[in-house]
Amino acid sequence: MTIEILLFDGFDDLDAFGPFEVLSEAGLSTRFVTIQPLERVTSAHGARIVPDGILGDPDLVLVPGGGWNDRSGAGAHAEARDGRITTALAERHARGRRIGSVCTGAMLLAEAGILRGRPAITHHTAIEDLRSFGVEVREGERVVDDGDVITAAGVTSGIDLALYLIERELGSEAAKAGAREIEWDVIRAAA
Repeated sequence: MTIEILLFDGFDDLDAFGPFEVLSEAGLSTRFVTIQPLERVTSAHGARIVPDGILGDPDLVLVPGGGWNDRSGAGAHAEARDGRITTALAERHARGRRIGSVCTGAMLLAEAGILRGRPAITHHTAIEDLRSFGVEVREGERVVDDGDVITAAGVTSGIDLALYLIERELGSEAAKAGAREIEWDVIRAAA
């Protein structure tokens, strides 16, 4: 399984780094990419990241959140208005590729039209926004797997999503080992 975490200026640090560390540690091919060539991307908290390249054709594109609620010039809201990421996500999904999100990254999936009529979750502060896209919001869930789309709730739930993916790809012992490595007490099943 190949995974590309799609970064943009203003992404939430833990939304991207949490899953990256857990997935990479398990041996799954995981890399940071951008929608267009960039020398660096700056997170919501100021970390400067040198991406591995531009979005390719991985088995899973994982989209972090950040910057949805504050409607600033950087983050998920700005990227939704820009449209390049949402267009790319819609195209990949239409070609049968799996798409995932952490936190308000789900809003980019919703803007791309991928979540309409489907179960999903996002950060608790954006649930009503997600619902306005015709999404069947699964409040209280940390990870919602709907086959070709997988969403995780707020920030730390990206780690739950990563452990869930490891369990699906490599088995429960690998997921338990990953949870032990990061001292994560609970592996939570997806809805």
